[in-house]
Amino acid sequence: MQPKFPGMNPYLENPELWSEVHFGLIAVLARSLNAVITPKYRAAVEKRVYADSLLVGIPDVAVFQPGTQAIAPQQTTATLTKPLVVTVPIVEETQERFLEIRAVATGTVITIVEVLSPKNKRAGEGKAKYDAKRQTVLNSAAHLVEIDLLRTGEPKPMAGGVASDYRILVSRANCRPTAELYPFNLREPLPRFLLPLRPEDSEPVVDLQDLLQQVYQEAALDLAIDYSTQPIPPLPTADFEWIQTLLEVEA
Repeated sequence: MQPKFPGMNPYLENPELWSEVHFGLIAVLARSLNAVITPKYRAAVEKRVYADSLLVGIPDVAVFQPGTQAIAPQQTTATLTKPLVVTVPIVEETQERFLEIRAVATGTVITIVEVLSPKNKRAGEGKAKYDAKRQTVLNSAAHLVEIDLLRTGEPKPMAGGVASDYRILVSRANCRPTAELYPFNLREPLPRFLLPLRPEDSEPVVDLQDLLQQVYQEAALDLAIDYSTQPIPPLPTADFEWIQTLLEVEA
């Protein structure tokens, strides 16, 4: 059973689901935009690749899997010191997709659309790469749309914002340093906003609520979520209890 959220579904933020949600959102956003901005513009899916060193625990399956027998070390009469169990950093290759809205006649990049991932908001190579790219775009003649649907991590720097669970930033090249910020919280609808193009062209409306619902349905994510348990990352108790009332309404 799926509660009918008025806005963001916090269960989609689960790291085990987020890469699928991110990929799906970029794909449906590209399809929906190309339906209305062609033939003058085209939404192209691009990717950013980097290696990030992360602390990832890799269990020793020979020791921890039930039903298996580990090779016993050679017996000794000496008393061994008990070690601590720790994790060590490993290098993990990451691919992040984003959209470039290009003018078909010239190939010029008009707008960059980014959907933030957890690695873009925590210390590491992913954040460094993204922040450098973000600053390059902000110093260019291209517009930037930055969609942050993650409660955890550090929000991207800006002056004059307010605290919120989620946010969308629309930075128009001809208006910088000012930009349009759409802050919203868990119980609020996802904002509808205009995708910036060239000044002489009408701008399409981006309806994130509808796009996220498409992703949810196409990926059958309802089969991967247990709404009777806290999401990951967890919510304050009051918000979790609110979700349970939504489940009761659906029942």
